[in-house]
Amino acid sequence: MNAEILREHCIQKREVTESFPFDSDTLVFKVAGKIFCLIGLNNPVCCNLKCDPEKAIELRATYTAVIPGWHMSKTNWNTIYFNQDMKDKEIIEWVDHSYQMVINGLTKKLRKELGL
Repeated sequence: MNAEILREHCIQKREVTESFPFDSDTLVFKVAGKIFCLIGLNNPVCCNLKCDPEKAIELRATYTAVIPGWHMSKTNWNTIYFNQDMKDKEIIEWVDHSYQMVINGLTKKLRKELGL
């Protein structure tokens, strides 16, 4: 996995924006204004993804590449390191999970308005 593959996957999703709201290094992907993925570009070795709390614990127990979210809620976020014991395809699946978790947290009205 690398930053460009991750970026391309994220920005092709509906209603996704990318920005640098925290600093000039941390690229943030949002859906409907809510964060679902972050990656540091100065040293792009990992990303932070939102995750179902039970799945988050399961992933941390299964993969050495997955740790509690760095600078994030340890309950709802994981940091996933690239090129370790989690395959790129799996990382992409967890990006999709994170995106869907954010969508599921939106109101039905907003989801309908945005076609999500």
